[in-house]
This record gives sequence, structure tokens and C-alpha cells, in this order.
Amino acid sequence: MTTYDHGTRDVGPPPSQPPATPAGPVASTTPAAPQPPQPLAASAGPTASAGPVAPDGRQAARPQATGGSPLARAWRGRPEDPRWARPALWALLAVTTVLYLWSLGASGYANQFYSAAVQAGSESWKAFFFGSSDAANSITVDKPPAALWPMALSVRLFGLSSWAVLVPEALMGVATVGVLYAAVRRRFSAAAGLIAGAALAVTPVAALMFRFNNPDALLCLLMVSAVYCVLRALEDARTKWLLLAGVCFGLGFLTKTLQAWLILPPLAVVYAVCAPAKFGRRIGQLLLGGLAMVVSGGWWVAIVELWPASSRPYIGGSQHNSFLELTFGYNGLGRINGDETGSVGGGGRGGGGGGGGRWGETGIDRLFGSDMGGQIAWLLPAAFILLAAGIWLTWRAGRTDTRRAAFLVWGGALLMTFATFSFMSGIFHQYYNIALAPYIAAVVGMGAALLWERRNEGGRAGSAASAVLAVTVAATAYMSYVLLGRSADWHSWLRWAVLIGGLAAAAGLLLTARLGRKAALAAAGLGLAAGLAGPVAYTLNTVDTPKRGSIVTAGPSVAGGMGGPGGGFPGGGRMGGPPGMQNGRQGAGQQGQGQGNQQGGQAQQGQGQGGGQGMPGGGTGGGQPGGQNGFPGGGQSPQNGKGNAQGQGQGQGQNGRPGMLPGGGMGEGGRRGGGMGGLLDGQQVDAKTEAKLEKNADDYTWAAAAIGSQNAASYQLATQKPVMAIGGFNGSDPSPTLAQFKEYVKQGKIHYFISSGTGMGGGPGGGQGTSSQITSWIEATYKKVTVGSTTLYDLTQKSSASSKSSASSKS
Repeated sequence: MTTYDHGTRDVGPPPSQPPATPAGPVASTTPAAPQPPQPLAASAGPTASAGPVAPDGRQAARPQATGGSPLARAWRGRPEDPRWARPALWALLAVTTVLYLWSLGASGYANQFYSAAVQAGSESWKAFFFGSSDAANSITVDKPPAALWPMALSVRLFGLSSWAVLVPEALMGVATVGVLYAAVRRRFSAAAGLIAGAALAVTPVAALMFRFNNPDALLCLLMVSAVYCVLRALEDARTKWLLLAGVCFGLGFLTKTLQAWLILPPLAVVYAVCAPAKFGRRIGQLLLGGLAMVVSGGWWVAIVELWPASSRPYIGGSQHNSFLELTFGYNGLGRINGDETGSVGGGGRGGGGGGGGRWGETGIDRLFGSDMGGQIAWLLPAAFILLAAGIWLTWRAGRTDTRRAAFLVWGGALLMTFATFSFMSGIFHQYYNIALAPYIAAVVGMGAALLWERRNEGGRAGSAASAVLAVTVAATAYMSYVLLGRSADWHSWLRWAVLIGGLAAAAGLLLTARLGRKAALAAAGLGLAAGLAGPVAYTLNTVDTPKRGSIVTAGPSVAGGMGGPGGGFPGGGRMGGPPGMQNGRQGAGQQGQGQGNQQGGQAQQGQGQGGGQGMPGGGTGGGQPGGQNGFPGGGQSPQNGKGNAQGQGQGQGQNGRPGMLPGGGMGEGGRRGGGMGGLLDGQQVDAKTEAKLEKNADDYTWAAAAIGSQNAASYQLATQKPVMAIGGFNGSDPSPTLAQFKEYVKQGKIHYFISSGTGMGGGPGGGQGTSSQITSWIEATYKKVTVGSTTLYDLTQKSSASSKSSASSKS
């Protein structure tokens, strides 16, 4: 007996002759006889809506739901689905919602860089449109603004709060799980869709980013939606689905620029080869989809590029106030080749031997490493095995087979993203791996369901399918054992339970032909539990730990890793510095000499040579050994403890760019006082400083100015008044120039300058950068005021020394 609808009912072999009438929508509630295998190349017209799928990929007619209320139909789902399918889907979505909303407010404003832009957009429609960091529109964030728009609208409706900022992100996560289920379910069983949805929901990096306010949450939703639309287009070659896919890719570009187009090549190739239409029509449809993508993503770019630069904010992340420069440079090719002018560390091509740069070693095993593996690698081996098995089992199908097309689409997206992330030399953070999560989950769900069907057929094919399932479960259990072993003191029993359970399930799957159906289901359930136990544990740890700062990671601390609870680069979590650093940066301090050690880049007093893996100050200095010269000395990063030292990272770089990354911050999980001097996480604002900045703030365009967007964001969110971010995110953008800043001060537009106390030179050029020039001019000209723990300069009152100098020059 052949199961056409994945176990919901058994039907006999298809009739030897085709029916007299062509397949189409079925009016009655009685299932029509399944269609015989036929090539679909000749048919480009519409087919019946999704339902049972014959082995050749054709869609067998299915009964249509009739009668009953919309609520009842929504609860019951497809007539051919088992009764548990739709309630299980609603349960999955409900659990995902609770998981992503649980204790969400504990993360505060999460990434204050984006939260400040959200606050600005809720106050000013101009700031909303451009994605400005402040409501007075001095500079934009270093991304296009689409990801900010849902959060800014939420804040407009509900007021500024952590929940108003983060709930839209959590709801995007729930929606992504739902769309992924729908995409997988169209060509596979309900169980396949549920496995895919659950695997995505509990992937640690997905749980992290769907509870955070970086652009990755919206990008993930748009990419899954784009794949869904392409799969719909592959069913019947309807142009509207390619147009909708194009819109998703265009909006994805407005979310995170060129990363959204990473999966375009495999999707376009699969459609060009497999769509049920003539070749010329397929190419024409792809061109129309491309046009929809360009229009939906290009309208905003055109407006920004044509808008007079003097009346719009500076484009953050660029060196020449150009969004196109940002797109193809810092946020584009620079991420691939490492040539990122204006990036953290001073820009330019990152050095590093063995295929590595300042962002770590590259290579095929990169995503399995200690700092990346716990984020995404749990199901990667299973995905590769099941992708190969799925393509093998569907290889002999017709050109338009939709099941094979599904494996090619999801698998192509997986392989393209995996290869890019493994070998890119530019900025690469652990949380980027959320892009892989839905592709892995989809392939795992589809592959497991297809092998389970083949297993039920018995014979040699069934035995082979059981063997592949057993190998997949065993490989997944071993991967979990390895990843959990990197946190040896964290629930150490779990890795052994996962390994033993996984191996027992694998043995059971090999013996199920002898043990019967119930034993087979028990073995499959045990294997699923063993495979997801590790990611679930990591995800629960992530949900229970507040995440703040620019760079955050999921799960507990791991040996030799980066990030960690509380997020971060220096000052938060397990930061030992980007692994594989080769080019040293020399720190400059107050007195004496200090030599950095291998783990921490230590120069407690005076001038010293940073060494090894350490970012200065903060975090746990247990980075991966092997780098030769670290970031600058300044502050102290103990090897296995929590650091909270402040230090200076200013000075001349050795064999590289100037040392400009100051230390500072607290250790794991703590609220930091500003990693890297507030570059990657903002400062804590005390009540006295907040009151000082708020006083008479409405009389100025900007209540204050500060070096770097994170520094400025802290004070802007505390006061809800515009604070100018000098130099943008990294403090390295030439905005404003010294002349422009002097003019703003002369016109009485800025009240205070907030000193970071880091000696930060502000990007490329170190002490000669725009930020450093502005700082030096202010310190020499205006009155210094200490409020609480904060040093301010009142830009309406010149210092006594400056006043005397001015009077002397006049006389």
C-alpha cells in the first residue's frame, strides 16, 4: 500500500489509465482518485490547492472544507489532516509566543543603538523615514530603516518602554514559525511542518534574536516569506507569487541591505529549471520578480540619494555621506573581504593567518567552533545528511517535481548562507547565524518526514531509510554531546542523557522492522527529544538571561568562546577578543610600563603592548589562544574572572591601525558601564546627570553630544531628548566635521558635551580623527562640569583659560 497523504489514509496503486477529466478543484467533499504519475512540463495552468502529494510531486485532489464557522475551520485545518495536526500547530505557536515574551522586559532597551533610533522615529516622522539616531536628525544608524519602523510605530502607540520596543520582534518570531510550518506543510506532512517549526523556535540564536531589537528578526521573517512565495510559484507558475517574493526581497534589502539577497541565486536557478512553464515564460517571470524587488527596495534608496545632503541626516557607517557607499562598502563587500573602512578596530582589511581575520578563523568548520557552535550547530549535521537523502530520494522525479524543488530551494539557501558565513573575512558576529536557522529547520522537517514515509514502505528501501534516520539521530546526539561539553559545569548530566538517549533511539530505529509500529514511534519520539534537548536547554538559559549591548550570544558561557550572558564584547560575557588577531595595537596609559599577557591585552599603567586574545577591560579573558597581538592594553582582563577595569586604549598601532579601543565594563551578566568605552554598550545614566541634561533641554536642538552612538543613546533614552552621536556607531564617521560642530555651538544648538573619559580618538586616524578633533577643541575651550559620575562640558560657558586667551588675543 502506498501512502499518498503521509499516513492520514491508505489508498491503492493509481489506476493504469488517467481519468477522463483533467485534475482541478473538487466541488464535492468526496476525495477524488489520485492522479497517475505524469510529467508536468506541459501544464502551466493552475492546479488544485495544496493537499496530498503523489510520489512524482503532483498534487492529488483533496476534499475541500465545507460548512462550519471560520473559527471551526481554522481549528480543524485541512480535512485530510489527522485530528491532532491543527491543534498541535496552535499549541506550537502558543508555546513559542510564551517563550519569546517571557521576562522580555528584563533586557531593558536591549541594543540601545537601535532603541534610540526607535525613540527618535516615534518623535519625528523625518527621523522615522531616514532611521536617524536622534529626533534632530544628525546621523542615521548604519542600516536602512525598515527594521526600525515596526518598533517605532509600537512606541508611538504605547509609549517608550522595553516592551514596546521588543514585543514586535517577538511577534515576528512567532510569525516566522507559522510561515515556516505553512511552507513545509504544503508539500509534506503536518508532522514535517511541526518538526520544522519546533526546531526553529528552540534554536538558541533564533530565541535570542526574536527577543532582541537588531534587524535580524525582520530579515528572518522576510526571507522565510520569500521562500514560501517561491515554493507557491513552483506549484503552478503563477506570476503573482514571484512578484510577492520580489517584494519580500526588496523589503529585506531595506532591512539589512545585501544580506537579504544572499539566497537569491539558488532560488532563481531552481525556479528557472523546475517551474511548470515554458522556458521563456520562466525567464520573463523572474525578470518581473526582479523588477518588483528593485522597486520595493529601491524607492527609499532613490529618495535618500536624491535628497539634498544639507537637509537630511548624515548616512551613518559611510565615509562620504552616501547610502550606496554604505551598501557596497562597509555593509556589503567589506563584510566578505574584510575591507571595512570605518569599522570597529579602525577599518581596513583584517589580518590573520590561517584564513582568519580580526573576526576569527574562517573555514568549513567555523560554525562548529566554540564561539559559534552553541548558537546554530545543533542540527547542522542532521540537515546536511537529510538534505542529501531528500535529493537522492527525489532525484529521478520529473523536472517539475515540487518535493524535489522544495529540497533544492531550502537546501540551496542553507548551503549558500553556510558557505558565505564560513568564509567571509569581514565583521561576523555570532547572532548572524539566525539566518541559517529556518533553512536548517525546514530541511530537517522535510527530510525526516520523507524518510519516515519510505521506512513505512518496507523492503530494502524501508531498511535504508531506517538506517539513514538512525545515523542522523546518532550524529545529532553526538553533536549535542560535544556542544554541551563546552560548558562542563553547566548541567553536566544533560550531555550524557542526550548521548545515551540518542544512541538508544538510533538502535531502536534500526530494529523497528522487528519491533513493530509502536516501538518505531517510541524510538522516533526518543530521537526527536534527544535531538532537541540541547537546543531547548540553551534556549531556556537564553530566555532567562537579560541581553543588552551590541553583541549578544545565546546560552551559557563556553570554554574558549566569545559573548555570553549579558552580551558582549568587552564588559559582558565570555569575551577574550576576536580570535586569531595578528596585528597588534599599542596602548597608552598614565605612568610607567606594562606588558600585556597572552589572554588579556593587559597594560594596567602606562604604555604597553597588547598581547594574545584580549580585548581590554571587562568580560572574562578566556578567549581562544593562538592570536599573536591583541587589541590595545588598557584596563585589565583577568584570565578567568570578571573584569571591571577602566583603561585607555589610545596610542599608535603596531603593524596595523592605531590602537583606539578603550577598555571598561563589568563581567558576565552584569550591567556594564560601557564596553570599549561605551562603543558596544552605553553608559549607565545616574539621576543627577539625567536631571542636568533635561533642564532647559527644549531650548536647544540637541540636549547634548557624545562620541559614538551607544554613548549618545544611553543619555537620549534616559532623557528622551535628542543627543548627537558624534562619529556614528564607531565614532569614526566624519560627522559632524569640526567646522560644522563649531557652527552648531555658535548657533546655540547644543547644550552639553558628554565626555566618555576614554581618550578615544574616533576611528581611522586615531588622534587625528574628527571625533578626537572635536573632543580636543571642547576640552580646551569650554567649562568642565562634573555631575554625579559623569563629566560634562557646558558649551554655553567657556573655560577661564579660554576666556583669558580670547581676551589676550583681542587686546
